[in-house]
Amino acid sequence: MFRPRPRFTRHKYIGSRLAEASVGFRPAPKVFSKARHLSWRETARSFHTSWEMVYRSVEWFVEWGLDHRSLKQVHAIGVDEIHWGRGKRANNYLTVIYQIDTHCRRLLWTGRRRKQATLKQGLKALGPDIVKEIRFVCSDMWKAYLNVLAAEVGHALHVLDRFHITQHLNQAVDQVRRGESTRLRAKSKDAAKSLKHMR
Repeated sequence: MFRPRPRFTRHKYIGSRLAEASVGFRPAPKVFSKARHLSWRETARSFHTSWEMVYRSVEWFVEWGLDHRSLKQVHAIGVDEIHWGRGKRANNYLTVIYQIDTHCRRLLWTGRRRKQATLKQGLKALGPDIVKEIRFVCSDMWKAYLNVLAAEVGHALHVLDRFHITQHLNQAVDQVRRGESTRLRAKSKDAAKSLKHMR
């Protein structure tokens, strides 16, 4: 039987095809730490291993971290959605709950889609004891999130995301500018031109 030679790197022996095929999978901490900064394909290349081995190492460390994490002192959370892939279908969004306390910033939970049921599921996964201790919630103005947060975390101070506040403010300014530009254009074209690049 052909057995490929193991590859050695300056980091340490990571594996060969034989090791990858073995039943006793052993996660490599250095692979995981490098995968946090590089793409998984680049990580696999630098350790002379496969993409699947990098995936399995990351998966193992994430599961270990979830099993051993402590959710004490979660007083401020952020809720947002992340778009991934192409198109605007519901499946292309993830709902994300993360901790934004000054002493700790970390991802707490992710779920598919951006629906009320998804956020309810996320708050349920955190547990009622954690939800009771939440004092601050930051989110955007997505109606589904606002409804759930008002019902489930109504005791906390709700802060709206600065990005969306700025976006709505800019839209209001543009709307007023367009209205004024139309009004002034009826009187004088020079006065209307001065509003064109104003913001």
